[in-house]
Amino acid sequence: MASLIDTNVLVYLFDARFPAKQRTANAVIREGLAMNALVLPHQAVVEFVSVVTRPRSDLDGASLLPRAKALQRADVLMRQIPVLYPDAEVLATAIRGAGTYQLPWFDAHLWAYAEVNGLPEILSEDFSHGQHYGSVRVRNPFLAATDAVHELPPMYDP
Repeated sequence: MASLIDTNVLVYLFDARFPAKQRTANAVIREGLAMNALVLPHQAVVEFVSVVTRPRSDLDGASLLPRAKALQRADVLMRQIPVLYPDAEVLATAIRGAGTYQLPWFDAHLWAYAEVNGLPEILSEDFSHGQHYGSVRVRNPFLAATDAVHELPPMYDP
């Protein structure tokens, strides 16, 4: 069974600010490629390039990737993972999903790709983990990934 990949999985591949999520994204993609179990919506490719090339204030105005590298990475992803493109049925389903499930437009559109194409799962941190929308279940692969700095207990010093 193939899973639909949300943009955040792709972005975390290149976002060193969150090393645990970066490791998780790499594992998800590596395992999915090995099992031929991933599908990429056209929307995620477009959003990926936009997100990773946007200047970030926390990076002193730099982006996660330079534009040329982002485009090259998008091209590689599209050659490795089958891409789904929108059609009238996907758009109509997205409109229905936005109303029925009260999803934001881009989430409804992502869900519609999975629903229309018979994909049982979306991999994303943007939906409620384990929630079913129509025939599609959402799995957040980043639940166990934490990049929080944990306070270590004081060392016992006899």
